[in-house]
Amino acid sequence: MTNKLKSRIENLLEGTGITINGKNPWDITVHDERFYARVIAEGSLGLGESYMDGWWDCPALDQMFARLLRDDIRANIKPSLSAIADAIKAHTVNLQKGARAYKIGQAHYDLGNDLYTAMLDKRLVYTCGYWKDAKNLDDAQEAKLDLVCKKIGLKQGQKVLDIGCGWGSFAKFAAEKYGATVVGVTVSKEQVDLAREMCKGLPVEIRLQDYRDVNEPFDHIISLGMFEHVGYKNYRTYFEVANRCLKNDGVFLLHTIGGSVPTITVDRWISKYIFPNSMIPSASQITKAYEGLFVLEDWHNFGPYYDNTLMAWQHNFEHNWNSLKDTYGERFHRMWNYYLLCCAGSFRARDNQLWQIALTKKGLIGGYASIR
Repeated sequence: MTNKLKSRIENLLEGTGITINGKNPWDITVHDERFYARVIAEGSLGLGESYMDGWWDCPALDQMFARLLRDDIRANIKPSLSAIADAIKAHTVNLQKGARAYKIGQAHYDLGNDLYTAMLDKRLVYTCGYWKDAKNLDDAQEAKLDLVCKKIGLKQGQKVLDIGCGWGSFAKFAAEKYGATVVGVTVSKEQVDLAREMCKGLPVEIRLQDYRDVNEPFDHIISLGMFEHVGYKNYRTYFEVANRCLKNDGVFLLHTIGGSVPTITVDRWISKYIFPNSMIPSASQITKAYEGLFVLEDWHNFGPYYDNTLMAWQHNFEHNWNSLKDTYGERFHRMWNYYLLCCAGSFRARDNQLWQIALTKKGLIGGYASIR
């Protein structure tokens, strides 16, 4: 039976250049023969869990996933009953409404500020950097924050809403460099505590608050890497909130991961271990959600830069692991490396994109100047 299951896996891998127990850095070395049955039965969930359990290894997970996703072997895999059940649940339940909106904060962003301090840049930016002229992670994130400020035309004294403010990186940058006043909202208690400390003495307010509860005027609105947690049932509500809070001559800058086709679920391993109740929007889902509310001014794709960003995070995480290992343990170590490297591979394969979308309520008089 094991040989038959192994042959099925090898057939799926045909054309990817990945071999079982091969010598290339992107090849899979199997340590436990149960690996084959687990992957056949559970797909990506079984693949990820068996890696966490040490059943297989790969020296270059990023390269392996880039090859798998470029060839898109998912089209040849039948969904498991568990995957079908997840899809039905996503259809029938609003997984991001009410108290559920805070689950992502508790499960992911509250893991520990020590983890993110060790992994991220000096400003603690947990979104894709802008590597156009940057040579390192700090420069790429500084360039991204400045790019956002320029895209919204930020001026001294203006008030900005940051939906999903993280550890206050944008708020601190906009207040220090542009003289702005910023209100940041997040569903993570750990982020609130550190963001308030980082922004102390600046005209910045950090709130533990669901975006749906914000109802006040702002000159501009930005949202960096939060829309992936909104959920397709709430896309329209999200844009309605932005519309009611944005002044008529303001700009709303949405920075989000994007997918090529509409979906209502996320990879099952990612959902279980990394980002519960999250999903990647498609272009059509976004445009349909803001129809009649906003005018599209600019759509900028720099998805390949997420590969650079994720590899830099993984390097930092691995470099600083000794200071983290007593707190998090080896299974977490394998899980987190798997997360960072499989995501890097997905952007390298162009399976995922990174979009910055500039929107206005009625269009700007004289037009909008696209900035790169």
